[in-house]
Amino acid sequence: MTWKKRMVHSDRGNFEIFEKGEGFPLAVTHIYSEFNETGDYFAEVFVKTHHVYIINLKDCGNSDKAKAPHEFSMLETILDLESIRRALGFTKWKFAGHSTGGMLGVLYGIYFSDSLEKLLLVSAAAREYMTFSPDCIYNESHPNFNKMQELIERLKNNELSAQKRSELSKERTKLSLLKPEDYDQYFNRFTKKKMSVVRMNFFARELHTFDVTKKLPRIKTPTLIIGGTHDIQCPPLYSREMAEWIPDSILFLFNESNHYPHLEEPTEFNKVIVDYFD
Repeated sequence: MTWKKRMVHSDRGNFEIFEKGEGFPLAVTHIYSEFNETGDYFAEVFVKTHHVYIINLKDCGNSDKAKAPHEFSMLETILDLESIRRALGFTKWKFAGHSTGGMLGVLYGIYFSDSLEKLLLVSAAAREYMTFSPDCIYNESHPNFNKMQELIERLKNNELSAQKRSELSKERTKLSLLKPEDYDQYFNRFTKKKMSVVRMNFFARELHTFDVTKKLPRIKTPTLIIGGTHDIQCPPLYSREMAEWIPDSILFLFNESNHYPHLEEPTEFNKVIVDYFD
């Protein structure tokens, strides 16, 4: 079943969203992903118990183009999410973020806890995770650093054929799986998304100064934090750090997962979601 597309007209612009499911409203997004009607593997986890909204941020899909570069910043993006919530008429909703979506969730909780019923941060961090983490694939000392950088740069090419883009995306994702040989088992639905190059480039610069750890106690929303013990993008020490600083938080680390615990250990992941987030 495909996701229903609609446009939301907010006081900060027009945004393309995709919705599915019934229940309490829940928002999902990612800093530089462009979503479409095929949905998203992470968002799909919640559709049985929530009305899920996948949001295309500015310059993604059919959402408005940014008028100035600063609109790509994480803080401006949170203000956009708040405008979408208001436009949809919700007093509160839940937010679930994976990877850079989780980083947005951290900021959302810091500045707008009153707008959030619950918060889920998966494979995320509250500060820059590359420089001091040799276990991170974005650290120059990591054995797969050059391979990851090469794949990212090639994926920025808008002239790539759909088949070639799919091949490169698969190769890139396999670097962040504990069992890359099981890729086809994990990604077994027709779900396709693209990368917003302009947002990715802005994030790559902004990340170098990102650190909100001292503000984490401002998060008053009940928060579930999930990580994979083998995560080579956001190593688990960053999940532990968030759990230590966020007052009303619970931490679960999945021992057989890298960066995608919702796919690598789906049964266990879903149980934790039902028990602590639904």
